[in-house]
Amino acid sequence: MIRRLRSLGFSGPYSGGKHQFMMRSRLKLRVPNPHQGDVSLPLLKRILLQAGIQDAEWDRSDAAGDE
Repeated sequence: MIRRLRSLGFSGPYSGGKHQFMMRSRLKLRVPNPHQGDVSLPLLKRILLQAGIQDAEWDRSDAAGDE
């Protein structure tokens, strides 16, 4: 997920309180703490909505096939 967000112009992740965050321009996007397993689809959808990333844009960012 971090690699794909970077490919979409986000920098980071940076430490910040309870959660790490990534930045793109003035948008500060909180990302889940590292944990075992994948990020659930509902959580990913909420993160993408907050970031203003459309599903098609997210799918195109998957050039390397990793999340």
